[in-house]
Amino acid sequence: MDAFDSRRADELATLLALHEQRSFAAAGRQLARHPTVLSKRLNALEQRLGIRLVERTTRQLRFTDEGERLVARVREASRLIAEAEQEAAEGAAAVRGRLRLALPAAMGRRWLSGLLADFVLAYPQVTIDAEYADRFVDLVGEGFDAAIRVGELADNRLVARKLGDHLRILCASPAYLARQGEPLDPQQLSEHNCLGFSGLRSFPEWRLNSGKQQISVRVSGSLRGNDNEALLEAARRGVGILAGGDWLMGEDLAAGRLVRVLPQWQLDVAAGIYLVRPSARLSSAAMGAFKAWIEERFKDGPPWRS
Repeated sequence: MDAFDSRRADELATLLALHEQRSFAAAGRQLARHPTVLSKRLNALEQRLGIRLVERTTRQLRFTDEGERLVARVREASRLIAEAEQEAAEGAAAVRGRLRLALPAAMGRRWLSGLLADFVLAYPQVTIDAEYADRFVDLVGEGFDAAIRVGELADNRLVARKLGDHLRILCASPAYLARQGEPLDPQQLSEHNCLGFSGLRSFPEWRLNSGKQQISVRVSGSLRGNDNEALLEAARRGVGILAGGDWLMGEDLAAGRLVRVLPQWQLDVAAGIYLVRPSARLSSAAMGAFKAWIEERFKDGPPWRS
């Protein structure tokens, strides 16, 4: 029989109640059980241990030496269990522990890694285990506490908090546009060298939106790949037009290395940036602190737009 079998727990609870109350009737009231139930539990405990623990008379109970020693040890074990439960409860309230996070690779390296560094400086008792990858990890199956995801959400098992909109825009270098000309409408993109990101769900089709207008253009070009930063470098060097998140191209736009193409149009207007978790129930204080931290950093817009 396992040490935490409910029958053993009931027997030991009965032993402690009898020691405290010194009668089956009083112990029964304390445990909300009939005295005969407690008598059967005590008999079962004595038979299992092969020793007499309590001498019964019609008027009182007297614990044997073995019974007194067992009561002392059970009380000590009960105290240790209570301390363990208290420690666990305090751990849920204290901002400490380990968080396993899944982050988008390029965006994570460029913009989120600094936020994580600031977070662990603010909460030194929290350890972050971060995985940077462009794949959508299985949070539940792979044991992640949370993820930052970009795009549209499909897994209804997850609890999602939208942090902001994801703007995917078109850019090219001034040198490319001087050489090839600037497209004046989306259809003209089919005549240009467009850098293809194979991680785009609609690849090689660009689905463009401008207010209520929507248009799809099948694009092609001399370079395609699954890494945004590699394609960004090609766009800087004048290879072609790149469709990418404003988080990817914002610094180059500000520096003049890239300029907007068809600035009134963008891709995937419904996409967002989300904090997703397997469940909002019974989350740790560390998870709650991280959620509040990241929401505060995105409160006035993503950090790359500030």
